[in-house]
Amino acid sequence: MNKINVMTVFGTRPEAIKMAPIIKKLKKDRRFESIVVVTGQHKEMLDQVLDIFEITPDYDLNLMEKNQTLLDVTIKVMSNLDKILNKQKPDIVLVHGDTTTTFAASVIAFYDGIKIAHVEAGLRTWNLSSPFPEEMNRRVTDILADIYFAPTNVSKENLLKENHKEKDIFITGNTAIDSIRYTVKKNYTSKLLSEVGENKFLLVTMHRRENFGMPMQNVFKAINKIMNKYSNLHVIFPIHRNPKVRKIANEILNTSDRLHLTSPMDIVDFHNIAKKAFLILSDSGGVQEEAPSLGRPVLILRNTTERPEGVEAGALRLVGTDDRVIVREVCNLIDDFQAYNLMTKIINPYGDGFASERIIEYIAYIFGLTKNKPKEFEVFYEK
Repeated sequence: MNKINVMTVFGTRPEAIKMAPIIKKLKKDRRFESIVVVTGQHKEMLDQVLDIFEITPDYDLNLMEKNQTLLDVTIKVMSNLDKILNKQKPDIVLVHGDTTTTFAASVIAFYDGIKIAHVEAGLRTWNLSSPFPEEMNRRVTDILADIYFAPTNVSKENLLKENHKEKDIFITGNTAIDSIRYTVKKNYTSKLLSEVGENKFLLVTMHRRENFGMPMQNVFKAINKIMNKYSNLHVIFPIHRNPKVRKIANEILNTSDRLHLTSPMDIVDFHNIAKKAFLILSDSGGVQEEAPSLGRPVLILRNTTERPEGVEAGALRLVGTDDRVIVREVCNLIDDFQAYNLMTKIINPYGDGFASERIIEYIAYIFGLTKNKPKEFEVFYEK
């Protein structure tokens, strides 16, 4: 039996977290030849994830440079990846999500006539400016793709609205949930959790470009107000490496021994600390997907989300960046145990931890290695 040559291409920390479970299973499956290409769009944070999941790339473009633009990244990915594709000639290229790496890799694979499979296809806000440039990256990638691994039925319906063929769409669940199976530790401890002790804490993450400036300032003002109201409440905030985020945080956030500003966490630390948080405030897409499996409510610091399933299910709330709204919503959950408890009990609508298996079996199916089409992901929850 000839092996199917599968090339995975990614470049950022979130992509690595979500592609790692697929790569690990490809490596163990004798039906496939796995080639891993990383662009280094994120460098330190990407390498950190690769180390944790024990993945050694076959190619590392290492293109990260200080102050580079989206255009710089796009050009570098395209020019370097084209040479690799022509050398390796994979049967299929797997790209993920909404990054500049994904967009650029899809264009080059399309030019080279190579089949493209989009993992996490079909997410939409229907607003090209929110998130920027991710919404555009997703839409263009889906135009070019041949196979769509949609995490949920909602994302499948989005693809159908754009006239993509139903036979090419397969619902898998999100691979972010698969990663939790590798990272969450039963007896996890850390110095940071020891400093918090038995006190409640909020976990905060914020990094999106559209939140730079006043939106981010308002969120940080809200955090100050919440900490002032609850004298025993702690806040853990792993600050993104972007200097714009760090500058605003340093200017706005009040100094307190209950405010724990840390460097970006590796995924093991983040998942285990998130599992112990009282509440998460975040503009991250990945956090929205992961938190229901950790039993943690999330207040989404954005005005739109391409992941509405968690909001509809009741595990997430879309609160935007108005400091008054954020303070009100956080206080409501701190003061109303019943409302809080309901948000912690929702079955995760984004995945069950077995998306990677479905993706691999579907690739085997479309290449004729198996006759039976695998069963798609389904989730049922009470509204």
